[in-house]
Parts: sequence; structure tokens; C-alpha cells
Amino acid sequence: MFLLAEGGEHTPLIVEFLNHYLGEPVYKFQVAYTKPLWDKFFGYFGTSPEVVFNAPYSPETAIPWYTVMFVIACILSVFVIYLLKGKLSQDDPAGGQLTLEAGYLAVRDQLENIIGSHGQKYFPVVATFAVLILISNLMGQFPLFMSPTVSVNVTYALGLASFIYYNYVGIKENGVGKHLAHLAGPKLPWYLFIITILIFGIELISNFFRPFTLGVRLFANMFSDEKVFVEITNLFPPFTHFLLPLVLTVLGVFVAFVQTVVFVLLSMVYIGEVTHEPHDDHEHEHDAEHVEAAAAHA
Repeated sequence: MFLLAEGGEHTPLIVEFLNHYLGEPVYKFQVAYTKPLWDKFFGYFGTSPEVVFNAPYSPETAIPWYTVMFVIACILSVFVIYLLKGKLSQDDPAGGQLTLEAGYLAVRDQLENIIGSHGQKYFPVVATFAVLILISNLMGQFPLFMSPTVSVNVTYALGLASFIYYNYVGIKENGVGKHLAHLAGPKLPWYLFIITILIFGIELISNFFRPFTLGVRLFANMFSDEKVFVEITNLFPPFTHFLLPLVLTVLGVFVAFVQTVVFVLLSMVYIGEVTHEPHDDHEHEHDAEHVEAAAAHA
């Protein structure tokens, strides 16, 4: 963001460096193998990959900036977790450990509230989404970096990953038939089968649009945050280049956290729709109620 305050968009130095040394071989590979496939695919829609990806094929743009930034976000996510973890201690936890525990408790409590007590088995994937998206959102607040979530390519990929995961969970736990059947809503009398078909059609279309809505929501908010920062800090240069960016950075951090929470919460809701508590848990709860009742009578 601080670099954007100097007058517009930029290409991070690390991206220029990688394209300088690796751009030529990557460009030749793209022209020989991937470009013909994209040309054929987008030709059916009367467009071209250059238009869709908003970038010409060249050695200078062979490795997209958002790809580099997202890879860095993945590396930073692992590093940040390792750094916060430090030397785990039950008696004298450090500040990083307390921060990590607070994040863990926040995600765990939301999983239990939205999905149920069995939601803990989805914690690794949901927490990965949370950490990776938060790091990606915050990267734009530091010099020499850009937020990969400012690119719709990255946010669509994240939305698609969430879509694939919750459908995988639904099929794994319920089977293909029951997973599709849940889209038809509650079981209605046979003479209302038209309503059931309409509900199924609407829910099916709605589910297929979810990766796009997840991606667009995250992209639009992060992109607009970047644009607002650029426009406001360039209103009256150089006066708006000093203290104002600090104020807007606080707002940017807030937006980064909010958008992370929104994406993760929606992913939890989608998982909760296709999963259920194991029958064994219900049986154990039922047996426990009988034991408590017997103990009370005794």
C-alpha cells in the first residue's frame, strides 16, 4: 500500500527479478503448450486469453505477480505459525503462543457453534483458509509486497477450493445420492413433487455459484480497499503521502480481518449444510441421559 501511495500500481521487485531470469523459458513453454489450449477454449466464447487474463504473453509477464505473491503468502503462513508457536509452554506461555491459542479458540468455537461438536475434524482445513487468507490480505500493507487477494484469479481459486472441499465432505459422509438429495430440501408429500424439483434446481444453481460469490466478495472488498487507498493518498500530494497512509493502513488491517472472517464463516456454513453428527454421538448422549435420570431417581 505504501508503494501504491507513490502514484499507482506497481510490479513488486521480486516479480521483476523472477521474470528477468525465468521469464524467457516460462514464456516459451506457455507459447508452445498452454497458449494453444487457452486460445481454443476461449475461442468458443469469442475472446482470447490475453483479454481474459488482462495481460499479453511476454517474458516480462510470464510469471504473474499474483502467483508469486500467493506462493510467498503460503511460505509466510508456515513461517508465522512456526514463529508464534515458539517453544510451547503450559506454565509460562509467551505472547506468540497466547496469540496462536486465541486464534485457535476463536476458530474452534465457531466450528462448534456453526457445525456442531463434530466440527473439530474440519479444523485443519478451515484454519488453513483463515491463516492463508489473512496473511494474503495483510501483505498489501507492507512495502515490496501486494495482496494476492487483490487478484480475482486468486480469490476464485480460494472459492473453488472451499466449494470442492465441502462437496467432498458431503459426498464422503452421505454418499452421492444423499448429498444431492439434500438440495431438494425437506421431504414433501408426493403431490408437491413440482415444488421439490424447483427447490432442487434453485439449490443446485445456488451451489454452483458459491465459488464465484466467495471469490467476488473477497476480491471486490480487497481491490476496493487498495483503490480507495491510492485515490485518497493521491488527492493532494505530497501532503497526503505522510500521515494519511497510516490512518488508512489501520482501516486496511480491519478490512483484511473482516474479509477473512467472512470467507471462513461462509465456508463453515457450507460444511455444516452437508454434514451431521455421527449416530454414535447421539446414542451416547441418549444413554447418558438415561444414566443421569436413573441416578436422579436413586
